[in-house]
Amino acid sequence: MRGVAFSDLHCSVARSLDVVGERWTLLVLRDAFQGKRRFEEFSRSLPVARNVLTDRLRTLVEHGVLERRQYEEHPPRYEYRLTPKGMDLYPVIVALIQWGDRYLAGADGPPVDLVHRDCGGAVGAEAVCRGCGNPVHARDAQAEYRMHPSP
Repeated sequence: MRGVAFSDLHCSVARSLDVVGERWTLLVLRDAFQGKRRFEEFSRSLPVARNVLTDRLRTLVEHGVLERRQYEEHPPRYEYRLTPKGMDLYPVIVALIQWGDRYLAGADGPPVDLVHRDCGGAVGAEAVCRGCGNPVHARDAQAEYRMHPSP
């Protein structure tokens, strides 16, 4: 499928990858969820070239996942804040953490625990049926394709 943009495919996973699928992007988002906002904070946290980090931040801003806000005038300095569209990616990050903890943590165990600020309980990203409220696993769901007119 060389030469085909993911955004041209009639698939929500593929279209999402056009926004968050580049190397380093999910780690930038992880850091944003942990409260990092400034370029230098991201740069200190991630062993990524500055031009690559600049590109990832620009892409996330262009797609409305992050918002770029000026916090200093002289010299002009900016910070990056999650938008509501960006905040909606939190369950994706939590699901990746859970998967990594389960299958890749190694002998030392998971590097981080996500806990609910209010009660201290473990935070999880489970799929739940919007109709009945029951947990849903891969074999409990099916894809029902919608018909779309050809261009």
